[in-house]
Amino acid sequence: AGSKLREVFDKINNLLSGKPVQTEGQTVSVTQHPQGLEFVCYKLAEKFVKHGEGEVSFHHDSAFPIAVVLSGIWELHPRVGDIFLAHLHKKCPYSVPFYPARKEGTSMEEYQRILGYEVHDSKVEEQDHFLKRMSGMIRLYAAIIQLRWPYGNKQGAHPHGLSYGWRWLAQMLNLEPLADVTAMLLLDFLEVCGNALMKQYGVQFWKTMFFIQKSYIPRIEAVTSSGQMGCLSRLKNFVQKCLQAEEIPLPKGILTPSFWRT
Repeated sequence: AGSKLREVFDKINNLLSGKPVQTEGQTVSVTQHPQGLEFVCYKLAEKFVKHGEGEVSFHHDSAFPIAVVLSGIWELHPRVGDIFLAHLHKKCPYSVPFYPARKEGTSMEEYQRILGYEVHDSKVEEQDHFLKRMSGMIRLYAAIIQLRWPYGNKQGAHPHGLSYGWRWLAQMLNLEPLADVTAMLLLDFLEVCGNALMKQYGVQFWKTMFFIQKSYIPRIEAVTSSGQMGCLSRLKNFVQKCLQAEEIPLPKGILTPSFWRT
């Protein structure tokens, strides 16, 4: 509910502003320790990324309520946004976007960690689980760049707005595609903020969609084996439908004005 989200936002904002906050039966304040504020910013940013790889990866719609709170906090407390990006880029290099190359002397295990895989006791997580986590984090990022906290003063620009999404898309299409990962990330990104990018960039956006269909999808196909076609097929269908309709659908779960009255 919108009222619940406001409560959460106010509590986080009060904590970061140095006000005393009630939690689990006790009162806490960042002023209780000289590094209290820095610690809270760090842990909070880390927590938002964890919501992306956990909550959002399983419930796509949850990207929007989480993102709108972070967007508002980022506006008032830029340090949280900076640390959030650092955590996000480390956990999901594709959010830069960047496909790290293996450097000489880097063990396979270490390289897989750099790529974003979870490695425990030399065991690498399953590909499906890895893709699900990356998907959640990209969806959260795609939601953040288009949302503003509705109760802010909105005097300045969004601290990390749609221009960053436009840049992400352009950089992504300049990279050589990877099997599995590229198709999934593009689909996630376009499903979540394609509509917002279409409204903002108009003709330029449609030129990009046409480029994806004619030039980039064939390049993804060239590196994709027959057993990895699922996500690529979904991306193909999505792009084709959008170009035919000359419209990108609103993402599922977007927060409507009526949500804030709940």
